[in-house]
Amino acid sequence: MLRPGVLWRLSPRRLGGLAVPAGSGGRREVASGVPPSGSSSPRALNIFDRELKRKQKNWAARQPEPMKFDYLKEEVGSQIADRVYDIARDFPLALDVGCGRGYIAQHLNKETVGKIFQTDIAEHALKNSLETDIPTVNVLADEEFLPFQENTFDLVVSSLSLHWVNDLPRALEQIHYVLKPDGVFVGAMFGGDTLYELRCSLQLAETEREGGFSPHISPFTAVSDLGHLLGRAGFNTLTVDTDEIQVNYPGMFELMEDLKGMGESNCSWNRKPLLHRDTMLAAAAVYREMYRNEDGSIPATYQIYHMIGWKYHDSQARPAERGSATVSFGELAKLSEVMPQGKKQ
Repeated sequence: MLRPGVLWRLSPRRLGGLAVPAGSGGRREVASGVPPSGSSSPRALNIFDRELKRKQKNWAARQPEPMKFDYLKEEVGSQIADRVYDIARDFPLALDVGCGRGYIAQHLNKETVGKIFQTDIAEHALKNSLETDIPTVNVLADEEFLPFQENTFDLVVSSLSLHWVNDLPRALEQIHYVLKPDGVFVGAMFGGDTLYELRCSLQLAETEREGGFSPHISPFTAVSDLGHLLGRAGFNTLTVDTDEIQVNYPGMFELMEDLKGMGESNCSWNRKPLLHRDTMLAAAAVYREMYRNEDGSIPATYQIYHMIGWKYHDSQARPAERGSATVSFGELAKLSEVMPQGKKQ
């Protein structure tokens, strides 16, 4: 379990967003946009078992106290809301792709967002979504098959969901498709260094005990590829940055319990069904020996990729044409000769 004071952000950034009282509720409707069973993009790599991921998320949402495991998604949801507030405009209609229990909407207010559609593949996550004062429509839908018309939304957000899709380029294209011109996408997903401590410990223990290892942490997108994927989907004026959140746990088994409670267990097709007891105990010992803190706890690092992309509109600022400059960089060196001595920095 998470203990108070053990969540640390390694790259400090202003946190914010308006926390909406839990007792106030917007109107909620439920619709469905799930693709037929077995549907997939023809070009997609079939890396993840999406049906298993749906079951994992539904299981997590049905737990008696799911909020005990919401700390990480709450944190990232508030960061995304903070970025939305940084944009000086209102959004009459918004969409949350892979909303889970609604970790972004609860930090937004109706003065900024008029109405929000929340989509997820897990019906129980939608049924148990957190309260918000924004009018809300819950839609059962896959991130790769959004059931909305072109140019529908002023804002699309997504938090810690896109790392589980089989076809990330298609998902980004779908998001671009449903955005209105001059609409903005604000998202976050896990990065490649997420849970590197757990990955290394399991690999070392399994290699030593069983003579080889299988992937137990799902693959993640590299930050160097993310900007290219956003540009290929049609977004411009891109912003991609990385953040890290470190959470301390009593031990490796408590970490794995929390991952299960978040609905973040591995669902790769090539995962190993189970590990021997001796291997798990050895991995826990390796983890503690290699990474433990001074107080005896162990750290788990979550790398977060934040992204912002805009859909093109004629009113947006554009770079000047090549060769249109009137001053060369070489002439900047002459400024020291023109500026008074007292004004030099």
